[in-house]
Amino acid sequence: MNEHNDDAEREPTAAALKAGHAARAESAAARAAALSRHVERNASADADAVWKAAHAARVAAQALAVLSESEPDPAADARCARNAASSAAQASQVGQRVDGGAELSALACKAALKASLAAGAAAGARSLGVDEGLNAEADAAERAAVAAAEDAGWIRPGEDIPSVETGVRSPEVMSMLHL
Repeated sequence: MNEHNDDAEREPTAAALKAGHAARAESAAARAAALSRHVERNASADADAVWKAAHAARVAAQALAVLSESEPDPAADARCARNAASSAAQASQVGQRVDGGAELSALACKAALKASLAAGAAAGARSLGVDEGLNAEADAAERAAVAAAEDAGWIRPGEDIPSVETGVRSPEVMSMLHL
């Protein structure tokens, strides 16, 4: 076997990459859903905050649904994971506002933004979802965002994450998701 064939065998397959991107997207969508519930519980009188958090959770759920329905494509799968992480970051900003800027909420929001940026780098034009190092960084950033969300009380370990309806996938939303 020559060196070129050995390298090809070590490269992750599209299906393996999809599994990693899907796990990250699922985690981010769950964070967004948990945040939507947190905002609804703690700011039910603030209709704008409730709507923004619910919308972010819906967009994250749409990104996850598109990823789960498609054939493996590392670039598209990474974009779905990026979109879910971005939506979770938007929900985190609402959560921080609802919590009055509490320290743990601010830290959770920063972690969510870092996860979104890391997912964006993994999906970027340079890597197109196949760079193992960037994918590993995005995975680590997502785990850190989950831990910070738990510390802030946005996610309660052991509690079921609410399901979020994806709603109608309008052409505008699909365009925004870059799909």
